[in-house]
Amino acid sequence: MGKQFERIEPDHREFIAQQHIFFNASACSHGRVNVSPRDVAALRVVDDRTVIYLDRTGSGNETAAHLLADGRLTLMFCAFEGGPQILRLYGRGRVLARCSAEYAHLLAAWYGGIEVPGARQMVHLDVGLVQTSCGMNVPLYDYVDERDQLTRWAEAKGETGLEEYRRQKNATSIDGLPTGMFERVGS
Repeated sequence: MGKQFERIEPDHREFIAQQHIFFNASACSHGRVNVSPRDVAALRVVDDRTVIYLDRTGSGNETAAHLLADGRLTLMFCAFEGGPQILRLYGRGRVLARCSAEYAHLLAAWYGGIEVPGARQMVHLDVGLVQTSCGMNVPLYDYVDERDQLTRWAEAKGETGLEEYRRQKNATSIDGLPTGMFERVGS
């Protein structure tokens, strides 16, 4: 049933591209474990050992805090349509600040230089292990459409409003861990 791989194979890349959602999981040695849903449209498979995703402003910033404290990150993709399958990418992650040269380079190279409303940082995963499993217990769901509320919310806030919101809601995790967000941007 389950198989392990050292790198992202072409059929893994194809499976990822067919999904609409993925989940990221992070933790550090203490406190809560975080699992968050993400839009696959924000994700890019850079090569057979590197994945990035454009992270948008949200109510928390747990992943950034955990990556700063520990670095472990897992991304999980589930087939909700078609044949059953689960794919996990295990590795070490880091956060790239919007003001960094690496962020700008990857944004230009992988997103056509287009930053979606509310983009706050980019998550970079160095993949150490890929694991597939059967996914026979994952229910079938019909994909309907994308939600646009986060985009509309970010556009209504504007860059100044988003910056204020991030300072209030994204500077520390729910466990009080620093996210490093404002240290990275020199604020």
